[in-house]
Amino acid sequence: MRSRGYLAFIVGICVTAATCGFVAMTQRQQVQANFQRDVDKVAHDTEVRLQTYFDVLLAIKGMYALEQDIDRLRFHRFVAELKLDRRYPGFQAIQFVRAVPQARLAPFVAAVKGDTSIEAGGYPGFLVHPANLRDPHFIIEYTEPLKGNENAFGLDLSALPPHLKALELGRDTGEIVATERITLVQDATGEPGFVARAPVYRGGPPQRTVEQRRDALVGFVAIVFRVGTLMREVIDAPLLEHLHVRIDDDGYFDAKAAPASSADTLLYNSAGTSGMRPPRGEPLDGLVSQKALMVGQRRWLMRFEGYGGGRYGRSPLPVLLIGVAGFIISALIAALLVSTRRVVDAKHGLEYSLAELERQKANVEQARSDLAVVVETLKQAQTNLLTSEKMASLGALVAGVAHELNTPIGNSLLTASALSDMVRDFERRLAAEGGLKRSVLEAHLHDARKACDIMNSSLTRAADLITSFKQVAVDQASGQRRRFQLDEVVHDTLATYAAQLRRNGCEVRVDVPPGLEFDSYPGSLSQVLSNLIGNALLHGFDGRGHGAIAVEARREGADTVKLTFSDNGAGMTAGTLHKVFDPFFTTKLGQGGSGLGMNIVYNIVTGVLRGTIRVDSSPGAGTTVTLVLPMRAPQEAPPESQEA
Repeated sequence: MRSRGYLAFIVGICVTAATCGFVAMTQRQQVQANFQRDVDKVAHDTEVRLQTYFDVLLAIKGMYALEQDIDRLRFHRFVAELKLDRRYPGFQAIQFVRAVPQARLAPFVAAVKGDTSIEAGGYPGFLVHPANLRDPHFIIEYTEPLKGNENAFGLDLSALPPHLKALELGRDTGEIVATERITLVQDATGEPGFVARAPVYRGGPPQRTVEQRRDALVGFVAIVFRVGTLMREVIDAPLLEHLHVRIDDDGYFDAKAAPASSADTLLYNSAGTSGMRPPRGEPLDGLVSQKALMVGQRRWLMRFEGYGGGRYGRSPLPVLLIGVAGFIISALIAALLVSTRRVVDAKHGLEYSLAELERQKANVEQARSDLAVVVETLKQAQTNLLTSEKMASLGALVAGVAHELNTPIGNSLLTASALSDMVRDFERRLAAEGGLKRSVLEAHLHDARKACDIMNSSLTRAADLITSFKQVAVDQASGQRRRFQLDEVVHDTLATYAAQLRRNGCEVRVDVPPGLEFDSYPGSLSQVLSNLIGNALLHGFDGRGHGAIAVEARREGADTVKLTFSDNGAGMTAGTLHKVFDPFFTTKLGQGGSGLGMNIVYNIVTGVLRGTIRVDSSPGAGTTVTLVLPMRAPQEAPPESQEA
């Protein structure tokens, strides 16, 4: 027996060491997966944002394709409708560059000076600069907004080699062409920038060859960018505390030799972003990546480095805890095997004890059979819910309830197995020795009563969970109108999410007074609460070890109730809050977010429950969602919450 104890201890230590190694490897893989997901997101968001801006450039070019004689006033009105400061904060300016032959330069300058379409006095100080004899001239004629971009007004780009090269390439190809890294003449900060331009041709002549395109050229529509401002709109600031991003201009895509990375090719360096503390130390092993983007015929190289911290950190605590726990468990098992001793058989009352144990065994077997049927029913319900659009949100509830049922069911099965082993042991000892002591019989009866108490408590807990789940499931699946108590719906919904909330270390506070009776659609209200809980777990508490959720309700007026759902999570920026109800808008694209949760909530609250909804949030201050609901929904409200 002693040798078995030593062997069990050695095996336990080996299993513990293997488990620690597996956990450490899993941590490394998870960190690398998180880093790659962040890299892909930043690269994709940058590409999508640039493509959106280039679509605006093509739209302006399309305006010239419809009518090439666009004067300054119409250009100004068109750009004003774009609302650059709110919708496209990455822009510095939108311009029109006109191709002016040397012979027409003087009339062109006179026409600009006498243009009174916007300014009553015209532009008497207009000057083409710098002086240049190259023919033709490429002069910035329109620039919007003019304020802050006065230095660019009248700039002759043919005198600037980086601009001239991009202009000639765009003229000959007919495509959008971006410049290399430049310092904008209208930007006193010296921040790196670039200009993307699209050529505009006369509509009559053909444009199939290079010569035809050169002859038909009218000018260019252009968008001026500050790269730092552009990337601040793409990358979340908290991410830069752990992720270093550097963007270099690698030249035109058909260049034979790309320039080496230097200060002249640097477009963006997150470590130099104003107000942002750069990551410290060396990048973590394996957290280095590079992406290439095609931007206006030029190739951008995006380099990423991940640094240690909360986002990419590898905590040794789980490995240490597993090692300590494995050592203790191995030592206990070894000690148990070494100190095992034979139990003295009882002599009196064996027949009664065996009969009682047999009855308990039969009851446990029946309970296990009933619980197996319940589990099978829940699994079937989960399959049906996942295949139906109207019942899609119940999948999470089924998973949560099934997880909560594991503990009481497991306790009951374990107790049943123990009782079964006790019965077989009694039968064997009775046949071998023919009698039992009274003290041993009383000990067995005490163990049997304790097992019954454990099974009764576990099965009662499972029954309560199933009752709450059945009420929520029936409400959401049927979408029927009925009378219900608000506090019961809130508690039933939270009960189905108990496992997820506990797993995320989330504290829940409910302040819903009893007696608030509704005649409405409980399934729709439950779905709203489910979506809000899911949003808090996915967005509000992402990366946090704990959080708090509060649900409060107060009567307002004779027939309305104000229901408030709040959390102390990460909160939302003003831009995110402005688009929170937009369909397919999410800050977790590819990370579990579909962009439909809050849009569905808005449709249910305003369309089905006939109430109102308001969201208040700010970064770091959590989020509060306020619902004002009628206690009696109008009869014409369609109970189609899931389809909404």
